[in-house]
Amino acid sequence: MRAFVSSFSAAAVMAVVMETALLQTVLGQETHTGMDMPGMSQVGGPSMPMQPVSLIDLIEQHSTAGTDAQPLSVNNAMLMKQKGSWTFMFHGDAFVADVQQTGPRGWDKFFSTNWIMPMAQRKLGRGALTLRTMLSLEPATISQRRYPELFQQGETAFGRPIVDGQHPHDLFMELAALYDLKIGEKSLVSFYFAPMGDLAMGPIAYPHRASASEDPMAPLGHHLQDSTHIASDVATIGFTYRNARVEASGFHGREPDEHRWNIDPGKLDSWSTRLTLEPGANWTLQYSVAQLHSPEALAAGEDVRRMTASAMYNRPLANGSWSSLLLWGRNQSLSDGNVGNSYLLESTLRFFSRNAVWTRIENVDRTNELLLGGNALPPGFSERYFARVRAYTAGYDREVGHIPHISTALGGQFTWYGVPDVLRQDYGTHPVSAVLFLRFRVH
Repeated sequence: MRAFVSSFSAAAVMAVVMETALLQTVLGQETHTGMDMPGMSQVGGPSMPMQPVSLIDLIEQHSTAGTDAQPLSVNNAMLMKQKGSWTFMFHGDAFVADVQQTGPRGWDKFFSTNWIMPMAQRKLGRGALTLRTMLSLEPATISQRRYPELFQQGETAFGRPIVDGQHPHDLFMELAALYDLKIGEKSLVSFYFAPMGDLAMGPIAYPHRASASEDPMAPLGHHLQDSTHIASDVATIGFTYRNARVEASGFHGREPDEHRWNIDPGKLDSWSTRLTLEPGANWTLQYSVAQLHSPEALAAGEDVRRMTASAMYNRPLANGSWSSLLLWGRNQSLSDGNVGNSYLLESTLRFFSRNAVWTRIENVDRTNELLLGGNALPPGFSERYFARVRAYTAGYDREVGHIPHISTALGGQFTWYGVPDVLRQDYGTHPVSAVLFLRFRVH
């Protein structure tokens, strides 16, 4: 089995490498920054993305998933090429990881998390059109429909709730068309349509944000914070004025099912709204609210109201950068009023060009599904938040080798947990988790 998973993990890495080579072949051998791209100022050099100088510039670039914003000073790793009236961009990440866990619930696994994001952009009429897709091979590179993560909850595998594990992403993480129309120099109206996409909710999802760029594991608070980064039938409209942006989305509220190779369409039965502020080049603030209709397949009659607030900070340094995020997420059942909260602080420091250290600290409410240990829900079961878990992660990696347009790093991280009394019989007093990984990134 491990050899089987290893072969698919290698396939994930090769996908990033081959897609990069294919991009260069199709677009020509010279891959650069695309100076005619809307929202790009002529700053930087070859193989480096242009830096936006305003929130409107940042939105027009669409260099992140969905319609999310990040500090203007963040430098996204990507390949870019101008070809005729089109600008082509390509992002990609792949982690090949081995996780080892202790305690009665701990288990081990070799797996890969990965995604690639090709994108094309051009002027159309008075505005700019962007076409973007994001794909993942995780349905193949994560066997048994999950990888180990103590105290994690969310979604299903083989008809049962996932407990102590993180589900893979879908093959189609995003299929989207975006159109931006400037109104004068200080205003922008944006439209986003996606059969699969990321709605106006929360900060940038963890696979794409700078503060989590070297961490291969999902936050424990994922399903209270940013799990809607993959949703069906998303339609978003946004208005940006100077350094402020307001958005509203309609979408299908059911989370993707456990069959990860397809698209799960549905009617627009849920909504979200988000306010984003960029008070300076190094800061992004957001507050968002969503009402999710029947998000969980095993609790089809329950609607959820979600709220998030976050502050993201990025500081460029000589030969590095320092990126941090403070995030609060909250779920409230609209059936019985039960409330769960999550708090996250994560930070990544890059230094001496090839080194990175990071931490993630979480304080997260957990439900009584943990007590089931991954078994089927008993008749009449009512899920409720009942305990709070703390998780502390520290990690380091260093870039190694030299592959053209691929950044490769070897690293590891260690997580220890604060276990509430009610869960110590199931998890032990001091469970820990260690991850060793090789990371590949289009650069």
